[in-house]
Amino acid sequence: MADRAGAVNFKGNPITLSGPEIKPGADAPDFTAVDNGLQSVKLSQAKGKVIVLTAVPSLDTPVCDTETRRFNQEAGKLGANVEVWTVSMDLPFAQKRWCGAAGATSVKTLSDFRDRSFAQSYGVLVKDGPLAGLTARAVFVVGKDGKVKHVEYVKEITTEPNYDTALSAAKQAAGG
Repeated sequence: MADRAGAVNFKGNPITLSGPEIKPGADAPDFTAVDNGLQSVKLSQAKGKVIVLTAVPSLDTPVCDTETRRFNQEAGKLGANVEVWTVSMDLPFAQKRWCGAAGATSVKTLSDFRDRSFAQSYGVLVKDGPLAGLTARAVFVVGKDGKVKHVEYVKEITTEPNYDTALSAAKQAAGG
């Protein structure tokens, strides 16, 4: 698996990510993650829907919490053909607790702790530094056709992504 040294920063320090750099236009890699009910969820099961994939280091940190709450608010406005999936290495129990505390019902939280197949396939697995083993912050929009429509590897992990660009790409992919 390819390593990408200095792909992003954490508090100004370069971080190495494992896995490929996903580009718009590519086929979205399939992956399996675990939902709050401990059931396996595969991206390929969502064919025909637009999926906004947000990768965060941990829901229990301030920026991840803010980001996921914002995407939860926006998800309700995107229509039935668009889903927002937030993926982290947090255990499903912690994700379920966070969703309950945050009142998050529109965003689907998925844990990559079991296979790490999302982190490795999407090139967001942090290889070194204080966040080693977690997922870097990134946003991917996957169209109904299974192609990647938008990619943002957030350059500084401690900052929020560009919501407007991601949401615009999701709306465009949904045909609206």
